[in-house]
Amino acid sequence: MILAIIALGANLDDPAKTLRDAMARLQQFSDKPILKSSLWQTTPVDCPPGSPKFVNAVVGMVPRKGETPESLLEKLQTLEKEFGRAPKKILNEPRPLDLDLIAFGHNTRKTPCLTLPHPRAHLRRFVLQPLSEIAPDLVLPGQTKSVSQLLAALPAGDLAERLA
Repeated sequence: MILAIIALGANLDDPAKTLRDAMARLQQFSDKPILKSSLWQTTPVDCPPGSPKFVNAVVGMVPRKGETPESLLEKLQTLEKEFGRAPKKILNEPRPLDLDLIAFGHNTRKTPCLTLPHPRAHLRRFVLQPLSEIAPDLVLPGQTKSVSQLLAALPAGDLAERLA
């Protein structure tokens, strides 16, 4: 069984509601009930000065038969647009919804459109903290440590506070 891991983030409008609504929509892409983390408020990382805090979460899902990483990514990008995401003007600018495909089973990709696993997921508290709730023993492709071990090894600094 393939498990796709999707990181969700938002820092405009009502980000907690946006993530809850997006999770409900993601269920439509899965053959089984999705795994959902809590919502976490996190400090912006590598964002423009003055960016509002993010609300983040992670979903684990079993993609439908015939789904590929590329086809799922296309669905995620369409969903972002439906939630008001516009083309980037500034790197890591505030946004109503950000959906990142972190992993798709053990698949790996390195194309201009998609890198799997996500190249910085293992370094980001805002991904690892919620992911540790739903898959603490998961070892991401290319890593040797589990999600919980990667999280424990992160330096102090970036804050993550559980919201719900």
